[in-house]
Parts: sequence; C-alpha cells; structure tokens
Amino acid sequence: MTSPPALQYGVYYHIYNRGVNRENIFREERNYPYFLKLYARYIEPVAETYVYCLLRNHFHALVRIRDAETLKVLETFRVLLEHLLQ
Repeated sequence: MTSPPALQYGVYYHIYNRGVNRENIFREERNYPYFLKLYARYIEPVAETYVYCLLRNHFHALVRIRDAETLKVLETFRVLLEHLLQ
C-alpha cells in the first residue's frame, strides 16, 4: 500500500469525511464544539479555513495549506508562547 501524497503549500483542498454506513459522527450537540476545538488545535496552525459545514453524519471544509514561511513564523510564535507560559 502506498502513502497518500503530501499536501502542497499554498494549495486549496476540499476536506470531508462521513460516518461509516452514513452513521452519525455528531451524535450530541456537544460533539460540534468539541470537533471545532480539535480542529482549531490541529488544523488551523497549518491551514487557513475558508468555509466549513458540519452535518450530523459528515463534514466539509475548504482549506488552503499555509506556505512554509508562515508555518515557520507560527511555530516560532508557538514555542515563544509555551516558553512564556511556563
């Protein structure tokens, strides 16, 4: 099995996922803010989000992967903040 290709800097992607057998992935109202919290933590540092849609059994997001220079600046800022908060 081959690995999927790496995401390209500056490129737009339509990211989506659906529950197995179209089952709900957001079973309770509290699942939506939890998903958005994780999304902000893991996706926002590497991609700009232009639009998203959360439906009960699937989601969509249109993102643009940040360029390498922006990622370096954001990583430096994150390290600085962690250092200051210690």
